[in-house]
Amino acid sequence: MSLSDKKMLIDWDVKEVSINKQCSYLGIHRSSLYYQTVPCSEDDIAIMHAMDRLHLEDPTLGTRRMQANLAKQGFNIGRDKVRKLMKTMRLKAVYCRPRTTISDPTKYKYPYLLRGLKILSSNHVWMIEITYMPMRQGFMYLVAIIDVFSRCIMGWDVSSTMEASWVCKCFQNAVKVYGCPQIINSDQGAQFTSEEYIGLAKTYSNLQISMDGKGRAIDNVFIERFFRTIKHEKIYLCLPQDGRQLYEDCKEFIEYYNLRSLHQSLGYITPMQKYQQVA
Repeated sequence: MSLSDKKMLIDWDVKEVSINKQCSYLGIHRSSLYYQTVPCSEDDIAIMHAMDRLHLEDPTLGTRRMQANLAKQGFNIGRDKVRKLMKTMRLKAVYCRPRTTISDPTKYKYPYLLRGLKILSSNHVWMIEITYMPMRQGFMYLVAIIDVFSRCIMGWDVSSTMEASWVCKCFQNAVKVYGCPQIINSDQGAQFTSEEYIGLAKTYSNLQISMDGKGRAIDNVFIERFFRTIKHEKIYLCLPQDGRQLYEDCKEFIEYYNLRSLHQSLGYITPMQKYQQVA
């Protein structure tokens, strides 16, 4: 059950059971009942749009170089503010980790399973990820799932928040339509390490969970490449006015991408044609 659904179960008129007790029973913090999101200022929105473009051009930008690039564009912003906005946008500086570095596997929720793996069929590996989506008046988030073998988008949705329940619903809907993959790969974001997401994944007996190494540039490359494509070829050409238009723009582009866009890497057929060849 999502946080918003749990909050709706709170009965403010019951005197026998305190609000604190009800929150305890539901497993939520009492402070979440009173929390209200604060909309971003127009200045912050402009900075975030600029940061998104910079990240698409060079995903290795950390807070220091991001700040320097923003300064060249006339934005007077400190590194702490850059770090805060990058966290809001889910922007992560990526880099190639030297092979001499041995990571402690206990630091990861689940290991990365795709290194050296030959992907020879559809529904072998799916990748799921969330990205920042700019609009003329604010921003939203896009979650998308890609089949690595065919490059076909299996499922997607947009939202103003990044709740784990939203991610889970997108994954469930994709499985209902296309069946369950053998491996689902994600980053180590809060949504993908949540009990709700992990619990859902474990309900599929033949599904293996894979997670990127922190900061790895190539671990989730196919879904990141799709995000770059949809932003450059659709969203940034004419920013959506609002959430409804963003949804329609994403729907239009993804239908084109899956059903009519010929991919050189696939032998000049569409992702859906490639998916159906071996599905």
